[in-house]
Amino acid sequence: MKIVIPGGTGQVGSVLVRAFRARGDEVVVVSRGGASEARVASWDGRTLGTWAKEVDGADVVINLAGRSVNCRYTEENLRAMMSSRIDSTRAVGLAIEQSRRPPRAWLQMSTATIYAHRFDAPNDEATGQIGGTEPDAPPYWRYSIEIATAWERAQRETKTAKTRKVALRAAMVMSPDRGGIFDRLLGLTRWGLGGAIAGGRQFVSWILDRDFVRAVEFLIQRDDLEGPVNLAAPNPQPQKEFMSALRGAVKTRVGLPATRWMAEVGAFLLRSDTELLLKSRRVVPGRLLGAGFSFEFPEWPIAAVDLVGRWQRARAEAWKRKAA
Repeated sequence: MKIVIPGGTGQVGSVLVRAFRARGDEVVVVSRGGASEARVASWDGRTLGTWAKEVDGADVVINLAGRSVNCRYTEENLRAMMSSRIDSTRAVGLAIEQSRRPPRAWLQMSTATIYAHRFDAPNDEATGQIGGTEPDAPPYWRYSIEIATAWERAQRETKTAKTRKVALRAAMVMSPDRGGIFDRLLGLTRWGLGGAIAGGRQFVSWILDRDFVRAVEFLIQRDDLEGPVNLAAPNPQPQKEFMSALRGAVKTRVGLPATRWMAEVGAFLLRSDTELLLKSRRVVPGRLLGAGFSFEFPEWPIAAVDLVGRWQRARAEAWKRKAA
């Protein structure tokens, strides 16, 4: 199978590239210059070019392109987050439209952040509330919703009659890779800072990297599934419990809590935004479960133990290589 992955040089792309190459697939990453284990085709993220030849005849396209949301929400960054997603999605759609042999499936990255900040009930694809009008959320959080809805609309409006389209409303993908979200959370926990933030009531939605790969493979094979699909483990937890389970996996008792203003200071120093810490993302995978998908890691405490173990083994192997 030939799989083309625009924007595939980031953490999530690297996870998919390793998995697909391990099973013998031909993988082509389309990138503006990032490194990858797979063959790389260059693009500018906006326009057609020679990279479009890779799409013609491919079996699947998985578009992950877009500026990272892990940044300060300045006007410049917000514009870049919006334009990088919309422009790249339209470019991929145009490449598919013009293909003589279009791929049978186009999986497009989206985000679980599209759902409302809420505590009362989980958000699935059928009954979940799209965010943007919550009375208890900062007004500027609405821009994340506008980005997510525009992102999905850009894919939906493309004319790709022969290509099935799926929008991957993904929660945080947890992998032991250096620099990823889990690596950062683990670092805070090991330094005794992995406590409750602003009370810790906000729900954390996540998915283990292995289940993320399995879900993507499942969606590639299921020709009956299209449109938005939540990629999240079925049991999101309040942030306080989430971090407690991570501390248990690390075998540390210390987890200093942080107030809301402390979280704002920390986010500023890390050049990130408090929405990533404070928004309650209570997202569940209704369509995946309804289609018969089974999670290997549906519960966070077990997933945390697996991640910590793999993280420790990877670091130990890196030290051995360095010492050799």
